[in-house]
Amino acid sequence: MAYTVKELFYTLQGEGARAGRAAVFVRFTGCNLWNGREADRERGAGGCARWCDTDFVGTDGDGGGRFATAEAVAGAAASAWGPGREARYVVCTGGEPLLQLDEALIEAFHREGFEVAIETNGTLPVPPGVDWVCVSPKAGSTVVVRSGHELKLVIPQEGVDPVDFEGWPFERFFVQPCDGLLRAEHTRRAIDWCRAHPKWRLSLQTHKLLGIP
Repeated sequence: MAYTVKELFYTLQGEGARAGRAAVFVRFTGCNLWNGREADRERGAGGCARWCDTDFVGTDGDGGGRFATAEAVAGAAASAWGPGREARYVVCTGGEPLLQLDEALIEAFHREGFEVAIETNGTLPVPPGVDWVCVSPKAGSTVVVRSGHELKLVIPQEGVDPVDFEGWPFERFFVQPCDGLLRAEHTRRAIDWCRAHPKWRLSLQTHKLLGIP
């Protein structure tokens, strides 16, 4: 299987339970909830089309490209990390990474010494072998991945109530304020939610706050 990657780079995890951890990010092209094109924001199957701020179109990002094999992707991730193998960690994201991430690539990452994480909208099943599963449900979608390590809900989303997810068997629950012009207001709402519902924690996009790529 060939893989198309928007960008592949070494950085720090910016949000959620593992914020601050060194990681190679592999951002795959494509999403099953909308096509990522500005002109089509009102046509996306998921409500995230109206606020998503991630560019997952094309292969022109740093380290991006078309990779003919799983070994080629894993090798690029290893090169981005550097020679040391201690605590290697790769985050597969998108777009929607589960459109492309398969057992062959997971195994190739493992051979390079990586712990493999995904950040997914949860609408597609997770292949065996993924070490850390973060699900971020989106309005207007059907979530099939209802367990994992981390549930991270962007709020506010019209038609989405965090309470509806509290019975799902995740280890950690986060609300993350939606970015954009109303970020300050959304952050206050997220803080208030966590105060009133202690099961939930606040996730901030620290990479944006600190200017980390």
